[in-house]
This record gives sequence, structure tokens and C-alpha cells, in this order.
Amino acid sequence: MTAQVMHNRHKQKRESTNTAHLILRRIFKGYEGAFTIKLWDHTVLQIGDGVSAFTLTFHASHALRDLVLFHDPIRLAEAYFDGAVEVAGDFNAAMGLRYYLEDLKLPFQEKLLLVFRALSLGNQKSKPRKKARKPANTMRQNDIESIAFHYDVSNEFYKLWLDDHMVYSCAYFEIPEQDLEAAQRSKLDYICRKLRLQKGESYLDIGCGWGALACWAAKHYGVRAHGITLSRNQFEYASEEVKRQGLEGQVTIEMRNYRDLLREATYDKVSSIGMFEHVGLKYLPEYFSIVHQVLKPGGLFLNHGITSAEPDWGHSTSTQFINRHVFPDGELDIVSNIQRRMEDAKFEIFDVEGLRPHYAFTLRHWVNRLDAKSEEAIRLVGERTYRIWRLYMTGSALQFEQGATGIYQILAERKVDGMPHLPLTRRDLYVSKKQLNNKENHHDNWSNL
Repeated sequence: MTAQVMHNRHKQKRESTNTAHLILRRIFKGYEGAFTIKLWDHTVLQIGDGVSAFTLTFHASHALRDLVLFHDPIRLAEAYFDGAVEVAGDFNAAMGLRYYLEDLKLPFQEKLLLVFRALSLGNQKSKPRKKARKPANTMRQNDIESIAFHYDVSNEFYKLWLDDHMVYSCAYFEIPEQDLEAAQRSKLDYICRKLRLQKGESYLDIGCGWGALACWAAKHYGVRAHGITLSRNQFEYASEEVKRQGLEGQVTIEMRNYRDLLREATYDKVSSIGMFEHVGLKYLPEYFSIVHQVLKPGGLFLNHGITSAEPDWGHSTSTQFINRHVFPDGELDIVSNIQRRMEDAKFEIFDVEGLRPHYAFTLRHWVNRLDAKSEEAIRLVGERTYRIWRLYMTGSALQFEQGATGIYQILAERKVDGMPHLPLTRRDLYVSKKQLNNKENHHDNWSNL
């Protein structure tokens, strides 16, 4: 290689670096805060004044080029999944880049200039990157494939960061400092109390996960519990858990679609915990109608699930990311629309409780536990999947903390003539079983009037 050729290459690299710095300074001109950017050639650019909250490293120029050309935070997230971008330091602060980029408005001429500059960056890399796994198919329509995509990652992976009971839904915290194990036990028991489970009753848990709630209800409340799931991994784990706890006579676990439930009024109580988000908005009327059919008249149904702050499932960064990388067929709606669909299915609603702070706490526990086991997680599922889950759960925690996402428990009854078989107050949800056995508490029931 001649000296002139080497000189020209060095010149091109310098020009590329200068172009990248110009692009980044303009994009982040209005950023409030401070962070550091490192480029593929190891040059460093400081954004904002003060101490950097995090460092964003671009290992490849195409990641910056795509960010400019498509103006899409998801592109930046996907570059992080594939290793073209690294984040070190405060991951929560780095997640705030999403909102900054979404709100960034530039004059047309400036945008055009940035595009031309981005196109001139070429395709430089700091080091060879591993070939990325292809993104998941976002058009899967089959229920089993959609559930498997999310839940059949690896039972061992979930064990790294879930509680001892393997509960993958919002915990119930008595105080913010409560540990995850205790909060999840509180949630399991809280659901059983809300359903007013009684010994000998038949109970259906739709989307039973790894079997924690069905086993808890049978063990502590004496019901005959039946859990259904579409996840092969969950089915096998839950079936073994039933045997381990010696509950074979009380708990059955089945791989079954809710659409295939026998349409007979078989169950005294039904729960759906973190399940209806997978159904799809256009199928919710059918879903709630089926639940109504399998529930005995006067029976209680507890629907526990995530809601959005905006009606329907619109086109946004969050919805695209979730459907592309986490829940292929997941859709959310505002809580009032969910209640209306339940009422259209002839349910009478008696109790609606928002648990948004509880899910924010839960997600923070999950992220911290996952980060603490990052090396083992990467060994089990690969770095890309680990990064997807880390970003997804951190982003979800921020959504719940900011109020962009909610979660509600809706308690409803299959209507019957006359008064419902429910207490007049919520007192029974918050007192001990010993107190409930006191004679005076048994007078607090509408059916006794």
C-alpha cells in the first residue's frame, strides 16, 4: 500500500469522524442532561454539561446512519440488540433518549442536510460483530406460536429473575420496600380473597403460567383448580409443580386454548391474570363471552391485566416495539373500554382496582435481578435475547412510573336475579382469616339481607 493511499484513507476516516460529530451535535443540541458518545474509531463526544449519566457507544457507522435516515428510536434499540450500539452507565437515563428523539423537530432543510451527511458515513466498524438473529415474525396469527414466542424462551431464564413461585405478573406490595417473594405471595392470596374462594369450589385459571396461582388456591383455599396454558414449557413445569406439592387430586393443568373450553357453566370462579392482553382487541367480545359461558350463574370472574392510556392499539414506538420483539399479537386498550366489553358480555362489575405503582415496583425488581444474573442469562438465551428483555422491562417500568401504561383488577359476576353473593364492604380483603371467622363478620353479606 503506497503512502498516498494510506494518506487518503486516513483523510477519509477523519472526514467521516468530523461528519459524525456534526450530526450528533445537531441531533442532541437541545438535550437536557449529559452523556458521552464513543464512535467506532474510538473518538469521544460529550453531550451537555456536567457529569455524564451514561455512555453510548456506536460500534458501527450504519447504526448512526439509520438513526438519521429513519428517525426511529426502535432502530437504535435494534442496533443495541445486535451489538452495534452499547450502553454503559445509567440504563434508565439512556432510555430517555427515546422520548427526546420522538419529540425532536428539525426544519426540513436541516433534516435534508443531516440525511446527506449520514449517507456519506460509509460502513465503518470498530470490530467484527456477531451475526444477529433474524427478528421474530411479527405477522404470526396462531395463538400457540405467539405464546411460545414469549413464554417458551427458557424456564431456566425466567427462574433467574422471577420469584420462587415463578409468578410472571404484577406483584402486590404492602410497602415499597417489601421483597419480591413476599409481594408475590401477597398477590396470590389477594386474588384468592377477591374471588372469595371457598373449599370445594371449582376454579378455572385461564393462562395459568407456571401454575403458582392454581396451586396456591388449592393448597390454601381448598378449591378444585384447573389451569390452562398454551405454553409447552409452562405446562410441563406446572404439571411437575402440582406433583411436587402433592396436589394431584386438586389441581389439573392442561394445554388448551380458551376457545376450546367446553361451553358449559362448570366453574364457580374464574381468573384471567395477565392473559387478556394476548387476545387481541377484536377478539375480546368472544373471549369474555366464553368466560361468561363457562362460569356458573352468580360466579365471580377476576380479570387482571395491563391497559394503555390511549384508546385502541394505535401506531406508536411502544406498540411497534412490543409487537415486533415481545408480544407478537399483544394489544392493549383503556380500562373503560375493557369494562364496556365485559358488560356487553353480560357481566356485572363490582370492583375495579388500579395497581399501576405495584407493577412499576415489580418491574424494577425483575430488571435488577436480571442484571445481577446477566452472564448466566446470556449463556442460557444469548446476548440478543437478554438485551431485548433488559430494554423491554426497563422501558415498561418507565411507562408504569410515568402513567403511560396501567394495570387493573376487575371483579365481575355472571348476573343473577336478586342480590349478589358478595360482602357489603371490602373488609374481608384486608383482615386475617382468624378475624373472618368471628361471627360478626359473617353478617356482612348481601345475601343475608
